[in-house]
Formats: sequence, structure tokens, C-alpha cells
Amino acid sequence: MQIILLSGGSGKRLWPLSNEVRSKQFLKLLPTATDKKESMLQRVVRQIHQSNIDCSITVAAGASQKGLILNQLEKDVNIVEEPERRGTFPAIALSSAYLSLVGKCDRDEVVVVLPCDTFTVAQYYNVISEMGEAAKSDDLDLVLMGVCPNCYSTKFGYIIPEKQSNYQSNILKVQSFTEKPDHDRAKQLVESGAFWNGGVFAFKLGHIIDLLKKYVDFNTFDELVANYSKLPKISFDYEVVEKAKSIGMIPFSGLWKDLGTWKTMTEELSEDPIGNVIEGENVNNTHIINELSIPIFCSDTNNLIVAASPDGILVADKNSSEQVKGYMNKITARPMYEERLWGVYKVIDYIKFPNGYQALTKQICIKAGSHISYQIHHHRDEVWTIINGKGLLVLDGETREVKCGDVIHIKREQFHAIKGITDLYFIEVQSGDELIEEDIERYDWNWEK
Repeated sequence: MQIILLSGGSGKRLWPLSNEVRSKQFLKLLPTATDKKESMLQRVVRQIHQSNIDCSITVAAGASQKGLILNQLEKDVNIVEEPERRGTFPAIALSSAYLSLVGKCDRDEVVVVLPCDTFTVAQYYNVISEMGEAAKSDDLDLVLMGVCPNCYSTKFGYIIPEKQSNYQSNILKVQSFTEKPDHDRAKQLVESGAFWNGGVFAFKLGHIIDLLKKYVDFNTFDELVANYSKLPKISFDYEVVEKAKSIGMIPFSGLWKDLGTWKTMTEELSEDPIGNVIEGENVNNTHIINELSIPIFCSDTNNLIVAASPDGILVADKNSSEQVKGYMNKITARPMYEERLWGVYKVIDYIKFPNGYQALTKQICIKAGSHISYQIHHHRDEVWTIINGKGLLVLDGETREVKCGDVIHIKREQFHAIKGITDLYFIEVQSGDELIEEDIERYDWNWEK
């Protein structure tokens, strides 16, 4: 069996810790049995392994998320990079083509698709295993997971099963679907026996490949990637599920939560503050998470979420924390913190002068043995000041060792790269008329020579 994990998200709901690069599934906030912290993505992959499902895992994600995924999961998974965001149907179709053309999977291979940010329990993966078995049938185009509702939610779509229509003892035939309803309709649906749509799909690989070829004629995976923009920008539910002729559903009745708001996220966290935090008196039902080096002091607070990162500071009542996403379009600043395959950086200062000249200061850590690409910039100069560790610097083809206290001046159009011998920390000051991450051209460099 193949499992595809969908890793999307705009990074707006759990701002300021999440951003367009570090979406909510990558935040290491959830407690583990060993008192460490793990992300939603790490938790899901750990639970899959612990369930002993015989499967390979592929993560469908944007190119900017690849470094984060590899940092958190190492070599546990395959990664399919989406050339652009086009919805869940193109993402699943691209991943299916990868399994077929690169993974050499047979058309009858069963694929189960699920979100990578669901907070759930071991029983959930038992149902996924059952879905995989049910999808082997030639009588069903798709098998879905139906979550047993515990309230009249307006946040989820609903699956309506046929009355008295068990396909097998644990599989219900699906009659119809309803998108997110208002409260009265949700109440009616729940009381009539409808289920929440858990966003989990199981199917035979060949079924999706055949649908995909209606839009793009391709023989290799690279050809499909090159023509990805031709795929319709649509959800898997609309393009595949609602058009399928025969759909089965397996109910799941255990814990199932979407940690998509600060209110639901904090329900799974201890009230112990995270980071540089000082608590005064009467701090009740307040969660404080601080990724900054400067302290946060809270006193006489109740039912608050206080979160701080290089991207900003949030202070909100938990009950109104869902409003965060609606205001994020007003924030146009670039992400101020990113995790990459080679390490991390955070922006610690940015200034734009009246004459249009700009200066940006970063603190960068390159992991031991890792390196940035051999590159040039067209719109900026850089000054690097090494503050800890040792590394190898390449400047216009010449290699030398650098260490704490060294200062390197890099002019625009000058080729450069750096590698950590140990964990290498340095301050980068950019200056120029346009300071954007896209101002970069990458070239090959052989570090072994």
C-alpha cells in the first residue's frame, strides 16, 4: 500500500509562528511521551510507523517545504514537489504519477491519501488499513473515511450514506455529499446519520492515472511536471469523489481534530510557557509561546494565546483566535524565519531608506556538513561576519577556511558558497536596491575537489 500525505497550507491560521513557508504542520509544539516536542507532520508519520501498516509514504508539498520535511523526517519519506499550488486534485494526481512512473507501482496498487495535520489516535490508522483492503475491490471506485460527528459542526463537509446499504459488514455505500452547511442543516444531517468527511481517500492507482491522462498527454514524470499548469485548479472532492460511480465509506469514531486554530491547538498543549517567558500572578488558561530572545511578561491574564516569533506578536482571546487568518492579508512582509535543508535563518533587522536603498540583516546557521549553493546575486552586496564555528568559503572559485571573527565581503555578480565544517553561525548584512530571496542564480560546485 502507498500513503500520500498532503502538505499544503498558507501559514495564516497559526500566525505568527506559521508563515507561507513554515505552515502549521511543521510547528514543533505537540508534547511526546519523552517530554520532547514534535510537529503534526512528525506525529502522523510516527503513528503510521507504529501502526505497522505495510506501506511507503510520499509527501506532496510545495518546493519551499522540501527542506523542512527532510529536516523533520530525514529519509523516512519520498517528496513530490508541486510546481505551483493548484488544489488537492493536481497534487494527488502528480503524486500518483510519481508512484507510477518513478516508483514503478502497478495500476492495481492501492493508494490512501490523508492530510498530514490531523490530530488523532491509533484507531484511525486501523481504519486506514481497512480502507486499503476495501479499495482492492473492483466494485468500488473509491473508499472514504466518515468521521462520527460529536457536534453540529459547520466547519466540515458531510457524507450521507445510503440507508441499510452495507457493502460489507463495515463498509457503507455513499449516497451523496453536502459541503459545509449552516447550523440548522448540520443538525439535520447529524441527526439523520451523516458523517463528517475526514478528507481520507483510498483508490487503485490506475483509476487516477486514467483521469489524469484526460488533461495531459505524458509519458514521463518530467513531462507531467512541465505541463502541471494544464491541470484544473480544483479539489479532489469536486473532480474525483463527486463524479465517482461507486463509493464506499468506513466509519471512524475515535478522537479526530483539526488543529487549525490557536484555540484547538492549545487544547493539546500543557499550560507551561515555551521560550523566554516570565509569568506574574493570576495567569489562568493562558498559553505563551515565545521564539524571540527578548522576554515576554504576562500577569493577570485569562483565556489568552500569546505567541511571538520574528514574523510578529499575537495577543488574542482564544475564542476569537480564528479571526487571525482574516487579517493576514494585511501583512505583506516576507517570512522572517525559515528552515532550509542546510539550516535556518531569521531576519533580525530590515530598513528601507528614503532614496530607495535597502539593508537587511540575517542570523544564519549552516549545519555541520551542509552548504548553500554556489550562487550570485544581481541586486545586492553582502557582508558575512562569522560569529561561531568553522566553515569552507568559496569566493570566485577560490576555497579557504573561515572561522569566528572572519569578515567576508561579497559584491553583486560575485560567485560564492559556504559549507559548515562544524555548525557555522554568521551574520549576513545585505544591501542594495532590491532585497528579495528570488535574486539568486545557482550553479554547481564540487566540494570534493
